[in-house]
Amino acid sequence: MHYRETPLSGAWIINVEPATDLRGYFARFWCVADFDLHGLDGRFVQGSLSHNERRGTIRGMHLQFPPSHEAKLVRCSRGAIWDVIVDLRPESPTFMQHFGVELNSGRHDALYIPPAFGHGFQTLEDATEVVYQMTDVYAPQHGFGFRWNDPAFGIRWPVDNITILPRDATYPDFDSGRYLARARGGA
Repeated sequence: MHYRETPLSGAWIINVEPATDLRGYFARFWCVADFDLHGLDGRFVQGSLSHNERRGTIRGMHLQFPPSHEAKLVRCSRGAIWDVIVDLRPESPTFMQHFGVELNSGRHDALYIPPAFGHGFQTLEDATEVVYQMTDVYAPQHGFGFRWNDPAFGIRWPVDNITILPRDATYPDFDSGRYLARARGGA
């Protein structure tokens, strides 16, 4: 596997290195020892699959507050996505900055997303599937979301014709003061 750090510290793009022969290829896409060498938490406790019928579908933007310590490893197993992360770690020099990358089933890359990062994606093809591995179990009481088009972040999405849940489309404008209070354990 080849690890490439993104502009947001702690977030990595992980490329597989397939061994090809007449049968096709074989590639390792996760290894706890490799993750440890790069300082990444690779002790996944939950996995999820997202199937998306239409090109332009947006899921996100979501994260979990402490005490959740949910890191994610995300890969596209069918089709293609524009995957976006936002650094929401208050102490980070890249606080509120975002990064986007295309993940697709042809390249087999994955995106490692540290805890306290907002995450969402937009499908670039019909019938796209996304596989998640998480280091903490989903806890709705610790969930947080912000709008896909919130002006606080200025995320550019590649497909104009979108499909999105009303919940994800109607989050209020991001309020950094309220966010920081909740992230630090307030209400």
